[in-house]
Amino acid sequence: MPRAVYVLALGIFAMVTSEFAVAGLMPQMAAGLHATVPQIGYLITAFAAAMALGGPVLTVAVMKLPPRTALSVLFAVFLAGNVLAATATGYGAMLAARIVTGVASQAFFGVALSLCARLTRPEVRGRAVAVAMNGLMLGTLLGLPLSTLIGERLGWRAAFWAVSALALAAAAATAAGVPRLDPAPSGGLRAEAGVFARPRLWLALATSTLIIGATFSAFSYFNPVLTGLTGFSAGTVPLLLIAYGAATVVGNTVVGRLADRRALPVLAVGLLLNLLFLTGFAVFAGAPAPAVVCMLGIGLVGVTMNPAMVTRVQRAGNAGPLVNTVHSSFITFGVMIGSSLGAVAIGLWGLRAPLWLGAGLAATGLLTVLPELGRARPGAQDAVAQVPEAVRESRPAGGRPAARP
Repeated sequence: MPRAVYVLALGIFAMVTSEFAVAGLMPQMAAGLHATVPQIGYLITAFAAAMALGGPVLTVAVMKLPPRTALSVLFAVFLAGNVLAATATGYGAMLAARIVTGVASQAFFGVALSLCARLTRPEVRGRAVAVAMNGLMLGTLLGLPLSTLIGERLGWRAAFWAVSALALAAAAATAAGVPRLDPAPSGGLRAEAGVFARPRLWLALATSTLIIGATFSAFSYFNPVLTGLTGFSAGTVPLLLIAYGAATVVGNTVVGRLADRRALPVLAVGLLLNLLFLTGFAVFAGAPAPAVVCMLGIGLVGVTMNPAMVTRVQRAGNAGPLVNTVHSSFITFGVMIGSSLGAVAIGLWGLRAPLWLGAGLAATGLLTVLPELGRARPGAQDAVAQVPEAVRESRPAGGRPAARP
């Protein structure tokens, strides 16, 4: 595994820690910005919307740059937004800061995942994605509690300054650890966007949205469910969430090992297990032991499907930055759908409702995988899709490969 893949994971960790910081510092930020807690909650929505809508636009802007240069530009934009957040004196400035950092974060995800594909051999591409995406899992496990702790001890602005320092360290590591590569060969924006005419790609994107939507319809409301239905104290819930974060790290590593050769079966099994765990959580939410088992099960097979999701999308489309960024946008739509519909469901049917909603989304996601799984055979298209960009670039004009991966 190239060292650069671990460096990319550090950058993703910095981005995700900034994303989650607001969730852990709502009361302090509301007081400091003279806003209400619901208004601070809208900052999370604004960040997600900026990721989903603005990320692909910024990706197009940096697509023709060498990858290391593109990552440096994205770090600079992200850092500017984060410094603005740390120095914001009013709600408007903070809202602008969250939009800027959201756009930069999404574009960084797309460029980083595309670079993983260029740097690694076909048989370890899924593992490389898993290593890079461990930055996301560790953001859940460590980034959120650390930023919350810093904010509680030193003030919420200190948390954003700490993320800024982390981003600077990640940018320096990227400059030192990511090799110089030419821009990926491209036929221009029209050629890059042409792959979105493939129905198979849209089916893969829909699956990813439903997987994440199913998971976040439950994850977004773990706290009220665990305290209001299961009976845990407010002080116990953070420990349970740390255990959940640890489960995501384990699941992400396992899925990464399997994603290269078994992407579709992994997605099918993961969705089936998530359906069972979400249903079990909904049924046994009032019993502590089975509720915790089901919660940890959701951690093992929820967001941890990312390596298999990325592998499937890259095979259905390509491994370019635009496809990866748009895929990340669909994942973000899943977060927004799961959390927003979960809130509506709670208002209508109570605290168990988002768990049942998640089970329904998981079942729907399974339906988007089964048809392709039934007719999947090893084929030339997938074999070509797995070849790293750097290897394809090495082919001479005659078409024969200069070297085998």
